[in-house]
Amino acid sequence: MENGLKQLIRKHGFSFKKAFGQNFLTDENLLDEIVESAGVTDSDTVLEIGCGAGALTRALAKKAKRVIGYEIDKTLKPLLDDVLDGFNNVEIVFKDVMKEKIADIDANLGKFILVANLPYYITTPIIMQFLEVSNKVSSMVIMVQEEVAYRLCAKEGTADYGAITVAIDLRGDAEIVKSVPREMFTPPPNVDSAVVKITIDNDKFKDLDLKSIRNVVKAGFGNRRKMLVNNLMMAFKLNRSQAEAVLNSSNVSLTARGEELSSEDYIRLSETIKKVQNEK
Repeated sequence: MENGLKQLIRKHGFSFKKAFGQNFLTDENLLDEIVESAGVTDSDTVLEIGCGAGALTRALAKKAKRVIGYEIDKTLKPLLDDVLDGFNNVEIVFKDVMKEKIADIDANLGKFILVANLPYYITTPIIMQFLEVSNKVSSMVIMVQEEVAYRLCAKEGTADYGAITVAIDLRGDAEIVKSVPREMFTPPPNVDSAVVKITIDNDKFKDLDLKSIRNVVKAGFGNRRKMLVNNLMMAFKLNRSQAEAVLNSSNVSLTARGEELSSEDYIRLSETIKKVQNEK
């Protein structure tokens, strides 16, 4: 497949576009490992974002019941038609998935696994869109540059820990399942990559006011150089004594910074702030 795909790319005269972050995987063993890590079976529907030259799409189609792929670059259509010839369980949608309504995707697909090889600039928006809006995504298997993978899976108190780490942890669990050196791509990017699996667990934290928690998380990481008490004062218009009382009631240190708090800490903090705001 590797040499065959490269021949097809030349056959169709395809030119890589830096604006779309196009770096294609062609190694069959690696592609099969990604599909295996996603746990795709013949009863699954897969939503693939960023089909590229279709090598991963093809590997998914061999295992899945149905594959719906979104690809923004319409010039890839002849190449994708060639690579996916013979597979009747694949549909390629040539649209920007960021302009689609997640509710419409949910309604069309039902329960699905999301698989994506994403350029850096849309990694966080895509993940957050589906985490916050979709009720049907059961897991995400996402290829990202290595440093982003560390952020998605980081632990509190580390430099990589951030708002997106908390957002993921509120909905499920993330782990790095495969490291992918830059040499595995055509053309090779300037950085190494990794495959991250996010398993959605709707029972992990039940009956949460996610909007309120996200506001507190946003405040917590609003200025990493400042202590949390100062960020809370600014974000929620609290005086110092009120902000310190919120932290004390939430069992959070008065000298804590946002990156030191776990998801459970942010949940408690959110509930306390809601009580204070309701009392105003």
